[in-house]
Amino acid sequence: MIGILIIAHGTLAESLIHCASHVLGKRPMRVRQLGVTIHDDPAAILPQAQDLVTHLDDGNGVLILTDIYGATPCNLASKLLRPGQVEGIAGVSLPMLIRALTYRDQPLEQMLAKAISGGCDGVVRMPQGQPTQETPDAAPAGTAEGTRRDDAAH
Repeated sequence: MIGILIIAHGTLAESLIHCASHVLGKRPMRVRQLGVTIHDDPAAILPQAQDLVTHLDDGNGVLILTDIYGATPCNLASKLLRPGQVEGIAGVSLPMLIRALTYRDQPLEQMLAKAISGGCDGVVRMPQGQPTQETPDAAPAGTAEGTRRDDAAH
């Protein structure tokens, strides 16, 4: 199972994990977070981030999700990347995280593509004046089904 590390400003990463746990009905395994505050020295927390990656990698790799490309959490994450083993995506969102969790038993490269498409597909303009219907956010635990009806096309 691919490990997931979220490195983000403040408590965003912790909140995303909490929300994903709510959606999935349980806290996902092998998911950790590192919140970066204005008071943190990136060089001082780099060893902590490295330890988290080591802890999460069971041999299948680690996906690091960060919030803003070019910001401190992303710059910290970029120091941890190893092509094919530790990959990263900036612009984390709940749809991206749910998609990553859903496909984490796939090879890292496939999971990476699914997480990115989940983030992109999760941005939808809502129609005005029409009630929305709830749709499942993720497949049942233990399946590799997508989060949208048209997922097979992505």
